[in-house]
Order: sequence, then C-alpha cells, then structure tokens
Amino acid sequence: MNHGENNITVVDEDGNEQLCEVLFTFDSEEFGKSYVLYYPVGAGDDDDEDTEIHASAFIPSENEQDGELMPIETEEEWDLIEEMLNTFLDEEEE
Repeated sequence: MNHGENNITVVDEDGNEQLCEVLFTFDSEEFGKSYVLYYPVGAGDDDDEDTEIHASAFIPSENEQDGELMPIETEEEWDLIEEMLNTFLDEEEE
C-alpha cells in the first residue's frame, strides 16, 4: 500500500519538518485558492479523539508535490474550512 502521495512535509515555527497526512483538499472559487487539511502522521493511531487537524491555503505548482502552503488569514476562510471539515467528517461517519 502506497500512502506516499497523501503525505506532505510541513515545517513548523521552529523549523522542524513534520510529516503530515493529508485529510482532504478542496478548491474555493470564492477565494480563488485551494486548501489542504492535514494532521501529523501517527496522531490518528492512538484512540484519542482529539487529533489536531491543521489547515493551510496552498498554491498548486506545475508538479503537484511542491504546492506552497500559506497561512489562512481571514475569518471567512476559516468558516469555510470548518464547514467543509464538518461535511467531510459527517460523510465519513455514515
């Protein structure tokens, strides 16, 4: 099983690289951006329900691997992301 394409490496504030697993991505025409939701690899393995899910905007580049992650700056974008996440999680549960 190859999960390689679902992983991204995220550099945190301290400059540490962290391997994260992509939960899902979506595009927003409203904001003209793509968004990615992800969580640290291994975080979902224990039975903690409260895996911290992160979200970033990204600009896809020519080759999918190198999209540039950007912080999300507006409340509107966060609201959209939360809505998408809730929809995604509801569908997962069915």
